[in-house]
Amino acid sequence: MSSDAHHAQANKVGGIALVVGIIGILAAAFGLFQGWNAADARPFMGWLIGLGFWMSIAIGMTFLTLIWYVFYARWPVIIRRQCEHGMAAFPWLLLLFLPLLATLFHENPGLLWKWMSGLNELPGHGTVGEDAIYTWKQPYLNKEFFVARVVAIFGVFIIVTGLLRKWSFDTDKTGDIKNTTKAHALSAVGLFLCAIAMTLGAIDWFKSLEYHWFSTMYGVWFFAACIRAALATLIIVTVILAAKGYLKGILKQAHRYDISCMMLAFTIFWAYISFSQYFLIYSANIPEETFWYNLREMNFDGTTNSWWFVSMGLIFGHFLTPFLCLLWYKTKVVVWRTVGISIWILSFHLLDLYWNIVPGKLVNPDSHAAGYLVRQFSVNWVDIASIIGIGGVCIWAFCRSTKKAEPIPIRDPNINVSINYAE
Repeated sequence: MSSDAHHAQANKVGGIALVVGIIGILAAAFGLFQGWNAADARPFMGWLIGLGFWMSIAIGMTFLTLIWYVFYARWPVIIRRQCEHGMAAFPWLLLLFLPLLATLFHENPGLLWKWMSGLNELPGHGTVGEDAIYTWKQPYLNKEFFVARVVAIFGVFIIVTGLLRKWSFDTDKTGDIKNTTKAHALSAVGLFLCAIAMTLGAIDWFKSLEYHWFSTMYGVWFFAACIRAALATLIIVTVILAAKGYLKGILKQAHRYDISCMMLAFTIFWAYISFSQYFLIYSANIPEETFWYNLREMNFDGTTNSWWFVSMGLIFGHFLTPFLCLLWYKTKVVVWRTVGISIWILSFHLLDLYWNIVPGKLVNPDSHAAGYLVRQFSVNWVDIASIIGIGGVCIWAFCRSTKKAEPIPIRDPNINVSINYAE
């Protein structure tokens, strides 16, 4: 396909995605407005789910690019360009994060993150401001430092990915190998910076929703989830681009096979991290840690709640099914099977975000002796509108970026190795 036809197709797809995205964002905004007036955090959780889903894909693509540069990987050069386009979403994701920061100006600043208001009631033991655990964590959990961290987190990803994209795109024009050398050097440092930024983001935005909980493995869980989501997305994107002609004859079975092998590896890694965290907390049996899992298994009276079924879905759907499927060679090389398992993984990745974000204690003094109810599993229209709306903007950013560079890094020093790569 010619460059002009390529750009025309990208304009068309990007335009449609932007229109759909704006419609989804406007619909979600109406839901957020209702949640604001009703002092209901659930619509904002839906926005956080949508943001977390698309952000995790962009973060995963960033880490893959950094890792490939650090290890001088030559086979994924043609795939790396698609990651570079995916990174274009970060400035827009920062803009889309603003509705969550707006909750700080609500009459109850702790509408979403309840620790942001010292007046928020806690089940059975006063308010946040009187809570000993919050007092101990307050030097970190305060509004000013939280906002500063949001800016710093997005700043790290925007700067690192911006430089990687610039040097890669410049190489297409000049063929200067110094750009690759600079990208390699930045990646060695960028891995640590992005790891710290990603960990802080996962702790601040997801984990601190129940700020009493302690976990030293949460950042690693999110890293594994991001890489899985990015690999699954790359399979889908590259197969579509090959079918449309952009990567026809370039994307080989060997590329899909290696990406699928990485999906299998990170499926095992995700399960290892998730089980290890559960096993250690279960063994220690410390109330400040175990309650987080209790909320995802049972109601206060010991009856099974809806999250238990979600937990079983993650065990059998997010780990066991893709693990068994990806063990087979044909799943890694037959296009429809590879795409199918990628869609499956993305679907359960979304369910994993629900499992981490939505459960919580709803203060209800009249409910029973403990004074709280568990927020049950639900999928509402704000969730769907948020996922579609934010996704539309991210796809538009991807398509917009494709117009700035060739479909593959044509003058990268390792491009021939990647094009001719074989199993």
